[in-house]
Amino acid sequence: MTQHTVEKTSVTLLGLGAMGTALARTWLAAGHPLTVWNRTPARAAALAADGAEVADTAAEAVAANTLIVVCLLDDASVGEALAGTDLTDRDLVNLTTSTPGQARARAEWARERGARHLDGGIMAVPPMIGVPEAGGYVFYSGSRELFERHRETLAVPAGTTYVGEDAGFAALHDVALLSAMYGMFAGTAHAFALIRGENIDPVSFAPLLADWLVAMAPAVHRTADQLRSGDYTKGVVSDLAMQVAGTPAFLSTAEQQGVSPELLSPYFELMRRRLAEGGGEEDLTGVIDLLTR
Repeated sequence: MTQHTVEKTSVTLLGLGAMGTALARTWLAAGHPLTVWNRTPARAAALAADGAEVADTAAEAVAANTLIVVCLLDDASVGEALAGTDLTDRDLVNLTTSTPGQARARAEWARERGARHLDGGIMAVPPMIGVPEAGGYVFYSGSRELFERHRETLAVPAGTTYVGEDAGFAALHDVALLSAMYGMFAGTAHAFALIRGENIDPVSFAPLLADWLVAMAPAVHRTADQLRSGDYTKGVVSDLAMQVAGTPAFLSTAEQQGVSPELLSPYFELMRRRLAEGGGEEDLTGVIDLLTR
């Protein structure tokens, strides 16, 4: 090694599904020594050709390096893969999708076995890994010291965003953002269903829909400000009473177009409940209080 050469951190990766394989290829391309393990060994063959060390067992893979990254199917598979391994003095970074409660329990489980723990929530799909301009990133929570120690290595596949010492916060941020995504998908599904039976080209309609969603997105900042201040009437543009008065038109349109209102009706019902409680001058923020009771 010359004085100009920086030794790259060695990584052990458990799990070679689509995401795990994408992570592996990115670390290898960046020059990080990599040991991999997968329950189905055949998936490791191509990575071995690219320079990865293939471990026969998870225990062997864990023994190979201090930094252990886990990217498996679910929390149960993490427990199964790591059962019987020696985690003493290991830095365990769990990128497996889980709930906040599972992440907190897994962090305690790791501590009991002598490991340091960091949980992660991947906000990307495999093609975004290793492509900075794609905008993918990973939420991390748990030990701040551990995050800082491995920040550079963890940033190789995707951007890093640390969200707190609570081990469950990465999973919570992950699920919260994805929940909003599915809500958006529900709205777009309803919108496309409304025009489905008409002489309206969905490809021509799509830019209008996308631009409208982008225009509405900044409303989340007003909601956040209202939640922080506790004043749900702050900066209101269209109050709840006005919006509830308009909901029959949405439901009638759906009926006329032969479209089920089942994606809209639950939200409209929450709006009506909040109005009945006297929130007519508020924004839609009061619906959040109904959900958290």
